[in-house]
Amino acid sequence: MVFLVFSALEEGIKIICHIQTFLLGLLIISKQNFYDMKFLLSFIFLFVVLFAPAQIPSILNPARAGFSSERLLRFDAYMEQKIESEELVGAVCLITRNGYLAHQKTYGFRNLETKAPMQNDQIFYIQSMTKPIISVGIMMLYEEGYFELNDPVSKYLPEFQNMKVANFNEQNQVAYTPAAEPIRIWHLLSHTAGLSHGLGNSTLDVMYRDSLYGVNFSGKVPHKTIRDRALVLAKLPLVATPGQKWYYSAAPDVLSLLIEQFSGMTTADFLKQRIFEPLEMNDTGYNLTEEQAARVANLHLLKDQKQTKAPFQTPTNGNTIFGGTHGLFSTATDYLKFCTMLLQDGKYKDQQLLSPKTIELMTSNHVGDKYEKGVGFGLGFGVRTDLADSKMLGTAGQFHWTGAYNTYFFIDPKENLVAILMMQFAPYSDNYNRAFRQFVYQAVANVNH
Repeated sequence: MVFLVFSALEEGIKIICHIQTFLLGLLIISKQNFYDMKFLLSFIFLFVVLFAPAQIPSILNPARAGFSSERLLRFDAYMEQKIESEELVGAVCLITRNGYLAHQKTYGFRNLETKAPMQNDQIFYIQSMTKPIISVGIMMLYEEGYFELNDPVSKYLPEFQNMKVANFNEQNQVAYTPAAEPIRIWHLLSHTAGLSHGLGNSTLDVMYRDSLYGVNFSGKVPHKTIRDRALVLAKLPLVATPGQKWYYSAAPDVLSLLIEQFSGMTTADFLKQRIFEPLEMNDTGYNLTEEQAARVANLHLLKDQKQTKAPFQTPTNGNTIFGGTHGLFSTATDYLKFCTMLLQDGKYKDQQLLSPKTIELMTSNHVGDKYEKGVGFGLGFGVRTDLADSKMLGTAGQFHWTGAYNTYFFIDPKENLVAILMMQFAPYSDNYNRAFRQFVYQAVANVNH
């Protein structure tokens, strides 16, 4: 991890200036070694490494990052071909490793109709990449003693008492049975609460979708706040008894409501004060200024392998439901700051946002083999557990998540690596997520373990 702090160039220069007199004094009194310039440079480097505050990498040097520049070009060629064929519109990519930027690249356009080029500071609606941020937020409150992970949710939200499980027979007739286990807070974080997201086509999924987001995602619902939307979940039957199976769900909305209840603040204000401001994530939030809104990448739709600009665009202001499932806007650079904090054991510059032990807990597999082959699920993240079973390049312990408009990130602590790719189109495709990881790892020129 010591390489991470070398990228703090400005802070390092200030420190070097402060120790100049000290070094000159050493030069005068020393009889050997200090006349060797290499020794001096090594001494200065060590001083900067030890004392400069950690922040995001800013020096572009693929070789120092342990990447092959030639192999990184393979991903560029892949993206450019997809853009030329209009399968993709545009993207922003950031890859860091060992304290250096390995790759910083924009591809294509933010708007296919106007051919406005994609920019490094483009803002994206990150959809479910909101979930990891909410998970960090609730775990901050866990560290402050507001709750225990095994606590039943009904201890704080009595609406979630006496939940029932829906059981459908072959004729699609339903019977309801009392859940044998209450929903616990760790269930919400690990998507084992028995709730649904309403994204499937089952009868129960449709019930969730219509109740949460309106018929066919129309948005025609009475919800005005996160409390309104989260408490809808308490009225719906469960897919399974809590803890029994992994089922992707809107459970993080309940986490957002718990953040508001424990902190006495809106989730928007809590995230701003406790995460975004400390991490200098100045372009991240549920609502944007006019200047920020002008930098939002347009949403496009992929149909028949061709992209077109969507007739609807995500509202950038006036949003009042501060969701845990989705809702945030961000940039690749802002999200890199969030990921770098997690990679650096919860630290950013001189601030400790989370304990390393909390991050260790969050990135452990809490669901056994209930998720995917070779991949488990922690408290807010997918976690790679076995490379052979997953049939993908990577490292055991790498954690990740994605967003519905095709934004992706993964963090590899063993390789000291963060990779982010942000696009803005629907529907979601995991093909590009898998391809991104494949191209990143094939470009690694040496390993850290």
